[in-house]
Amino acid sequence: MQSCCRLICRSKKMVSTVVCRYSSNNTSATIKGNSNKLLKQLEARILASGPITVADYMKEVLTNPSAGYYMNRDVFGEKGDFITSPEISQMFGELIAIWLINEWAKCGRPTPFQLVELGPGRGTLMSDVLRVFSKFKINEPDFSVNLVEVSPYLSNIQEKCLCKTVNKKISELPEDSQHYKESESLYGSPVRWYNNISDLPRTFTLFLAHEFFDALPIHKLVKVDQGWREVLIDLNREDSTLRYVLSRDRTPASLYCRENEVRKDLEISPQSLVTIQVMAARIHQDGGVGLVIDYGHEGDKTDTFRGFKNHKLHDPLIEPGTADLTADVDFSALKWAATHPSTTEDWKANLTYGTVDQKDFLTRMGINMRLEKLLASCRNEKLATDLKSAHRMLTDPMEMGSKFKFLALYPAVMEKILLKYPPPGFS
Repeated sequence: MQSCCRLICRSKKMVSTVVCRYSSNNTSATIKGNSNKLLKQLEARILASGPITVADYMKEVLTNPSAGYYMNRDVFGEKGDFITSPEISQMFGELIAIWLINEWAKCGRPTPFQLVELGPGRGTLMSDVLRVFSKFKINEPDFSVNLVEVSPYLSNIQEKCLCKTVNKKISELPEDSQHYKESESLYGSPVRWYNNISDLPRTFTLFLAHEFFDALPIHKLVKVDQGWREVLIDLNREDSTLRYVLSRDRTPASLYCRENEVRKDLEISPQSLVTIQVMAARIHQDGGVGLVIDYGHEGDKTDTFRGFKNHKLHDPLIEPGTADLTADVDFSALKWAATHPSTTEDWKANLTYGTVDQKDFLTRMGINMRLEKLLASCRNEKLATDLKSAHRMLTDPMEMGSKFKFLALYPAVMEKILLKYPPPGFS
């Protein structure tokens, strides 16, 4: 638990510079004679149509239906490639649940309403949240749980974790159904799985996104004398290796660069911006609250794209499909997107709070008191040691405490209420 957290390893500074990262000898991902199916598909694609963007590469590596990293295996926990906060301790999910219930009550306890998690992993966080919800008798027919998950394998793991019934087969669902799986939680509320956030029902929503945005595809841009150029992934025909190259001209991704940008190396995720705007639009139009938790920055970092395998840093271009690919979340970009609807869209800017460090959020929400209560009822010395270790991992600035950030979204109509009753954990 102490040495396998991906944040510890991921936060180590990469030794490569901009110059060597985009050179032809950057990696040794040999394709010739390699049985890696995904690698061969990428080779064929590059040979047919030329270099691909880092975003396209990430999408293929992570979510390719037959060989994508997330699509056919359990990648979480000590036996996987990384450990997330909910896997470390129940305290994390319990405090998130209390926060969600408090903000739902602040909105007037509207019904019907749904709890939505984007990228639920194993379902551990949602399991802890629903257990707390049940303590507050929030398991009525007007409450539903909806999960946005593209991996069939992970959706099965989530179902085993959260539900007591066998899911309805897709053939048993209505023809006009937007979800691809349906079941019932251990507490009686319906649970449904969706491929896209845009497919969710239109109703009051509590949005939860924990370590979701870090896995969405990014475009990498570098500013040279001629202007912005995009980092692409090409095939080195001399030794059949993958390599980084720069585009010869501007690409569409450069349209996302702000005029006052001072950084020379950028990572931009259009899919993240679209997703947060869909969330913000739903919050304004249907009512709701959003909570985003991830490791990231406020628009000051540059080169964070990396791979992660067996709890260690891994070259992103070696053995694609066998390692996690990730980049730090640009929270400043998310906040900008949530507060800048286009003139053609029927929603108003959300109110944003944060980001705040995980240590500060959890401390303000009472994690120290919760630890004391758990220790008081603990009769097992090893369990007590594990609880203390988990608390340290979650809150120590050198561990997860300062690396993870919290961001909250609210509809603009709640401005006066929030001035009187600010979001807990954020101040």
